[in-house]
Amino acid sequence: MAKFMFVGLGNIGAEYAHTRHNIGFDVVTAFAHKHGGIFRVDRLADVAQVSVKGKQVLLVKPTTYMNLSGKAYKYWLDKEKIAIENTVTVVDDLALPIETLRLRGTGSDAGHNGLKDIQLTIGTQAYPKLRFGIGSNFPKGQQVPFVLGKFTAAEQPVVDQKINTSIEILESFLHIGLEKTMNLFNQKK
Repeated sequence: MAKFMFVGLGNIGAEYAHTRHNIGFDVVTAFAHKHGGIFRVDRLADVAQVSVKGKQVLLVKPTTYMNLSGKAYKYWLDKEKIAIENTVTVVDDLALPIETLRLRGTGSDAGHNGLKDIQLTIGTQAYPKLRFGIGSNFPKGQQVPFVLGKFTAAEQPVVDQKINTSIEILESFLHIGLEKTMNLFNQKK
């Protein structure tokens, strides 16, 4: 039976909880809650295992900090013998507007340090990513505080809806695959 792995990128520590940069953690946590998964501390990551309509899914939140995400990604990929095409990495994306989610089977790191480390570690850009738009509404020179900041009260309803849609995308990926899921969801706002 094929196994799947969903990796949410973020940073550990209370000061990073529910920040824009940690939206990957929030999405996989919400996915785990919906499907009865409980995270446990394990090697290089907090992990949970769930079954979704007969599909086994490993949920991974690296504890290596963002810039070393590849170490945890590769460790769990190899340990669980999961095919790279059966993974989705959930990541924040400054280049996408706050309303946007985009699923892709390949693509560059777009300057994201977590994706950059994964690509260096596994030697390819060809692994599925769910990019969660966080917008770029910050003054020049304020990118770091923006990314490490929390969503505004005005943004939160959109973010909550997108977390729910992200769960639907991940469930769809499990059942109908990457291409059909991209066709279903990438055009939606």
